[in-house]
Amino acid sequence: MGLFWRVLVALPFFFAYVNGEHFTYPSRHPGKAELAGFKGPDSLATDGGGFFSGPLIVDDDVAATTGNQGGTTEVTVGKPGDDTLETSLANDGIGNANMIEAATTFKGSWELFLENGGVSAMHLILLPKINQALMFDATVWKISKIKLPGPPCRHVEGTNEEDCFAHSVLMDIDTGKLRPLRLKYDTWCSSGGLDINGRLVSTGGYNNGSDTVRILDLCDTCDWKEYPGALANGRWYATQVTLGDGKFMVFGGRDFPTYEFVPPEGKKNTHQDVVDFKFLVETHDPVENNLYPFVYLSTDGNVFIFANNRSVLLNPKTHNIIHEFPVLPNGARNYPASGSACLLPIILKPNEDRKVIPAEILVCGGAPHDAYEKADLQRPKVFLPGSCDCARLDFTKRDSKWNIFNMPSARLLEDMAVLPTGDVLIVNGAKTGSAGWDDAREPNLNPVLYKFQTDGTGSKFTVLNPSNIPRMYHSSFAILPDAKVLIAGSNTNPGYLDDALFPTEVRVEKFSPHYLDPNLAMFRQEIITEKSDNQLKYGQKFTVQIRGNDVIDQQKLQVTIYSPPFVTHGICMNQRLIQLGILEFNKDVAPNTNNIVLQAPMNGNIAQPGYYMLFVNYNGVPCLRSMWVQILP
Repeated sequence: MGLFWRVLVALPFFFAYVNGEHFTYPSRHPGKAELAGFKGPDSLATDGGGFFSGPLIVDDDVAATTGNQGGTTEVTVGKPGDDTLETSLANDGIGNANMIEAATTFKGSWELFLENGGVSAMHLILLPKINQALMFDATVWKISKIKLPGPPCRHVEGTNEEDCFAHSVLMDIDTGKLRPLRLKYDTWCSSGGLDINGRLVSTGGYNNGSDTVRILDLCDTCDWKEYPGALANGRWYATQVTLGDGKFMVFGGRDFPTYEFVPPEGKKNTHQDVVDFKFLVETHDPVENNLYPFVYLSTDGNVFIFANNRSVLLNPKTHNIIHEFPVLPNGARNYPASGSACLLPIILKPNEDRKVIPAEILVCGGAPHDAYEKADLQRPKVFLPGSCDCARLDFTKRDSKWNIFNMPSARLLEDMAVLPTGDVLIVNGAKTGSAGWDDAREPNLNPVLYKFQTDGTGSKFTVLNPSNIPRMYHSSFAILPDAKVLIAGSNTNPGYLDDALFPTEVRVEKFSPHYLDPNLAMFRQEIITEKSDNQLKYGQKFTVQIRGNDVIDQQKLQVTIYSPPFVTHGICMNQRLIQLGILEFNKDVAPNTNNIVLQAPMNGNIAQPGYYMLFVNYNGVPCLRSMWVQILP
């Protein structure tokens, strides 16, 4: 790491700046985490956070319901264009084009799931089969809100210190029970993804962890396996992507405008395995703005990479850039300008035979190119307004141009969660500033729902009910099997601080989107897992059995599969939702029970091998609980 960045990283440790024109959030009361197998009081650090019980803070221009209970609900089933929360066609002429959604004015509700998640969730991913959320931050600060259950502690490299705090936990998504995990090599600002067997393969980080590959398997007693030196370049603020054959590539990282394939477990790359990537040199601003690039596998096997304000298609076999798309104007989008992006749903036909399956990216928010310089390096700090715009691009078309439109409010440091229905929840973040320690202001407390397909008669955006917990820098999310959204993280501080303007956040929330309006519960189907196929082969038929309370109209059914992303810094690595083509619908195979015959995706470029959450949506309302399915090569 160059001298400039060493000084830059060290600056926040030498001074703290407080802008007197902004308020400080009320102090929180202590909370306790429940440990699996260890419940002694010494296992917890003091002040585990707690529920903020002060008055609800709402933006002046946003109407919200007191107590986050949602608005008055009027349940109808109508055609798109109703003047309620925007209804939509299932897809643009593909598959069940006549599907209609139940309409509701319910704007979501929040619940405090856990007062102390043990660590501030800088990184978050839902692990398949075991239904546990993995949350971790960094070892560099040698502290968290939860201690290891016993020896051995971590020896702090280069010192005589021992660190007995946990920096990684597994959290049961139903009970909140925590299991601390041991980390030796620093995971600060790392990357990751699930392999074909559902294991997390994590890459990079800070200092001694920058060239490390880590693997976490799925079992009740599994702990991290760490392989330092496995990567040839340091990967700090890098992005990992899964290819159609299940292999991983990792792009970029501070001081390394390169990429490499992640080696098999226990193997090490050499410098001959590194590919120089001039695109990351060209997109580097004086304050970067191209770290954590947005990287997605295209349905044709090429790799789409967006950095700063430019984007290209890379052939991962020839290492050639085969196309560059138009520049996206209005500021920078990647770290530290830190907008967010997601891959919009990939929609498949029954008996799919198209040569090219459309794949479209949505990029939202960000900040001016000099936002970090103004907020972090200038005194007094200046917090520039974030971007208000979103943009879509189909990167399977060589003549694609950006379709740009406005969000209801400015946002940076946000997350973009693709919901089981295919719509996008834009959540967390701030309205002004930049990524970095104490570098953002004006938390954007209201999630926004983006309807990715409408009939054009109404707004694509709906402002939903706010949380009362600011989720700023280092926030994260996970889609849960019951279709709620887990929300965690937020740490604008170099360490765990409880008296900062925005304290280090260890509280964990769950958000219930619009489709979980209690009055829509009649539409929620139950997947009969023991009568459904859960191992899939590319292109083959498979059956899912559902049970409900009423007669089912096939035209109102939608089946999607969702790959859980590795979430950090507004980057949702490998997030992918695919709407499957329905081949047959067999009614009444038992009382109130129906079989859906589906076609698995045709190849690994459409859906990489591995685990997916399968949702059955009826009238736009997800099933009671998703089913894990594994796509095998």
